[in-house]
Amino acid sequence: MTTRRLLLETALLPSGWASDVVLDIDSGWIRAVRPAAVAEECERVPGIALPGLPNLHSHTFQRAMAGLAETRGPGEDSFWTWRQVMYGFLARLGPEEVQAVAAQAMVEMLEGGFTALAEFHYLHHDPAGRPYANPAELGARVAAAAEETGIGLTLLPVLYTHGGFGAQPATPGQARFLHDVDGYARLLEASSAALAPLEDAALGMAPHSLRAVAPEGLREMLTLRAEGPVHIHVAEQVREVEDCLAWSGQRPVEWLLSHAPVDQRWCLVHATHMNAAEVQDLARSGAVAGLCPVTEANLGDGVFEAPSFLAAGGRFGVGSDSNVEISAPGELRMLEYSQRLARRGRNLLAARQGASTGRSLYEAALAGGGQAAGRRIGRIEPGHRADLVVLDGSHPSLALAESDGWLDAFVFSAGQAAVGTVMVGGRTVVSGGRHHRRDEIARRYKAALAGLAG
Repeated sequence: MTTRRLLLETALLPSGWASDVVLDIDSGWIRAVRPAAVAEECERVPGIALPGLPNLHSHTFQRAMAGLAETRGPGEDSFWTWRQVMYGFLARLGPEEVQAVAAQAMVEMLEGGFTALAEFHYLHHDPAGRPYANPAELGARVAAAAEETGIGLTLLPVLYTHGGFGAQPATPGQARFLHDVDGYARLLEASSAALAPLEDAALGMAPHSLRAVAPEGLREMLTLRAEGPVHIHVAEQVREVEDCLAWSGQRPVEWLLSHAPVDQRWCLVHATHMNAAEVQDLARSGAVAGLCPVTEANLGDGVFEAPSFLAAGGRFGVGSDSNVEISAPGELRMLEYSQRLARRGRNLLAARQGASTGRSLYEAALAGGGQAAGRRIGRIEPGHRADLVVLDGSHPSLALAESDGWLDAFVFSAGQAAVGTVMVGGRTVVSGGRHHRRDEIARRYKAALAGLAG
């Protein structure tokens, strides 16, 4: 496919809502946008067309363990006990399973309203911790899953060198993640080759966290690539903040902003536990806060300081992280609802008085997610990828809605059930709410899980 001309019944453009929008697409890129147009020989697209939302943080392999850590243990359950379940789950996960699980997660992302993925990929070696012949064997499996499902991909190979603050030794459960900086450089090179067959894929870097990468390793890593996204987990847990203070005398976000060149390339994932000064400083840096509200709720992480961060001009996007549930509107809904529960108010993240909360959330996550992915996505505008999510205008929850009300209904009522058609790079991958390869990929996924359980 090289060219395609669409007539969108209704579309959300950077200038606002428009009707009868002719979209010229060439090799996956939007070349022209003409609102209120009359054109012959167009494919008419009924419904409400939105720019596709980027998923800025995911570990696709964790989709296979969704629901497996919901049994109460003998002590107090937390992120740290969940992490032990995750380490144990990795024991049998091989390359074919990684690809099958990633493909299933990506199908669900596309059906759930995400059109692009930034995959924070830290599973590198075999179950015994031995490197594969191809250092990017498992990253290549993620890339192959992206190719077969059609989702846009930013691959973020993860540097993981230690088991805790102060360069503590890694634990046996972390053996599959580990590299020194030289090995990581080889991983980046092999990852670049793995992405070559994909259209418009991006490569970034990801120091796992301040507890997993020592300061000297972080400095060396940042010399390897002068361009592309840089993502890092930070300040997800109270214990992480306490351990960082004990190690350095500074809080995690405070330390990172003081010791690393944090700017618009960076995405600080979670950043849940910040004080007022950190909130202001992170907003001023131009970095994106990578929020994963469903996972953060599932793990009991805490609530992000969203109102003050946005008031300071901060940027955010959303991700599905552990993939315990995959839904673009669900992440936005949980983000707003977590603020309502914590602050006992409503419409707390609307951009201003009179603004739609759904549209405010959606447009902010488009901008932050596109920035964090390092790709030209998230806008129905010339020069951007033709990534569209088209809502079914006949869905009951949209019956009384119009303009911004469509986004309020999508985020807070209909959810992903309103997703009708999804296009990525100008190709239709979801029709009638179903991915065109859903059944085939689900069969392979179930077979992979049966093998893991055997």
